[in-house]
Formats: sequence, structure tokens, C-alpha cells
Amino acid sequence: MTDSSTLVLPAENHTPDIATGSIFFVGTATVILRYAGFTILTDPNFLHQGDHVHLGYGLRSERVTNPAIEIEELPPLDLVVLSHMHEDHFDHIAEQKLNKTVPIVTTKHATEKLQKKGFQATYALDTWETITIQKGGVQLRISAMPGRHGPGALAALLPPVMGSLLEFQNSTGQAFFRLYITGDTLVYEEIKEIPQRHSQIDLALLHLGGTRAFGVLVTMDGKQGVEMVRLIAPKTAIPIHYNDYTVFKSPLEEFKQAIAAAGLDTQIEYLSHGDTYQFQVPANRLQS
Repeated sequence: MTDSSTLVLPAENHTPDIATGSIFFVGTATVILRYAGFTILTDPNFLHQGDHVHLGYGLRSERVTNPAIEIEELPPLDLVVLSHMHEDHFDHIAEQKLNKTVPIVTTKHATEKLQKKGFQATYALDTWETITIQKGGVQLRISAMPGRHGPGALAALLPPVMGSLLEFQNSTGQAFFRLYITGDTLVYEEIKEIPQRHSQIDLALLHLGGTRAFGVLVTMDGKQGVEMVRLIAPKTAIPIHYNDYTVFKSPLEEFKQAIAAAGLDTQIEYLSHGDTYQFQVPANRLQS
């Protein structure tokens, strides 16, 4: 995959709304993003309370929540953005019931797994690589951001993970809206390069949970979540990927307390399963 890769989607007949958009929180790291004529699903996880996932090396975790909707209730999708191949991010329900022709943008490791499961439109990105997806007069640039699912040697035992930057642009390349999805990562040195390359992030989705494997932190806890907000400095951040599995050891309340102590409350929007966050794009961004 190179920066010149382009995927063209069928365009709808009506003019897309580029002034407003929404994030619907399904649960775990699963959201439905609707903006600029695109409908995008992230990290599809539709297991139910009491179901178990296998995370490799004998690790199992039980889901303690239910998704806000069933997979059959999904709207028609333009694409899926998948941070990595773990069962709490792409489960057997998604494997069985997602349309095998829906485009999926993810890591090379995940595309290899998905192709073996019969998915026909996978697009692999290495860190900093970009794919452009065209739909009508709007283009979406998806860039893979750094991600590391664990420190040191433990990272080698866990699936490669990517963050994602979604930039919605007009035909001349002017950006309307920028969304950053952290993926299952810790804050580490390479993350600091993101704000150097990409300033003015409008919205960030933070994969929290304080997941632990072999007793070691492998996703951000409350403290690291605050560090990520300070580093990326999004206009708004929404925590996701928390309180859903027994392997998540840092409850949302810990993040809330850390955010309050840091004086960053005004930058955070909290969603429960089934909640929708509506966003508006500044009028000056919409001028050609």
C-alpha cells in the first residue's frame, strides 16, 4: 500500500452533509461514524455478556456488557476500520455476518487473517501509509498512526496494531474534519510524532480500559489516557474500549478522576452504550 492508493466508492445521488456528523457508540471499540456521506464501522465486536474471547497464549476474557445493537441492525456500510486482529475487536459474529465484500482498512497482519476468512476487499497500511477513499465530491484519507499493544518483548507476542487518522476533504484536498482513533496502544515515543505531523485534530477516540496481559499494561489506563489527550490535544476526545471485558482493569471512573484532576473536563465527551455524539464542523472549514 502506498500513498497513491485510491478506492472509489459508488456515489449517492444527493449532496452529502459536510456540516454535521455523528458517532454512535456500540460498545468496546465499536462505533458507527456517519459523516460526509460515509458510514464507517470500527472494530466490530457484537458478542454478548457472558461470552468469552481468546486473546492468544491461553489468555481468555469474559464480556461483561452487551452491545447497544445487534450486527443485523447495522446500517449499510461504506467501510470498516480495524485497529488489529483480536477477538474483542473482530469477533466470530463479525466473521460470519459482515458482508465479505465490505472494504476493510487495517494492518497487514489482519488482512492476511481476514483473507483466510473470505473477506475480499482488505487494504493493509503500514505506519504513516495512507489510502484515499473517494465518494462523490468528498475524499477520505485514512492514514495509519503508530501503535504498540504492549511494552518491550510483550509487544512481539501481541498482534500488530495501528491507530488511524481519518481526514475528510474536498476535491482540492482541503480538510473539513479530522478524526484520530488511537487503537489499542500505550503512549510511547513514536506517538509523540503524531501531533508534529498532524495538528488540529477535531475528535479523538481513546481506547482505554487498562487492559492487562500477564499482569502487564497493554492498553491505556486513566493516567495514560490523560497523557494522550495532552499530547494529541484534540478539540474533543471520547473514551471508548472500557468496562466491557474482565481483562480491562482500569474503569472509566479512574479516567474521569484523572481528567478532572488535570483540568481537561471541557475536552471530553462521555458516551454510554447506545449514545450518539453529534458534531458540527466550523463554517470556515466548509468554504472552498
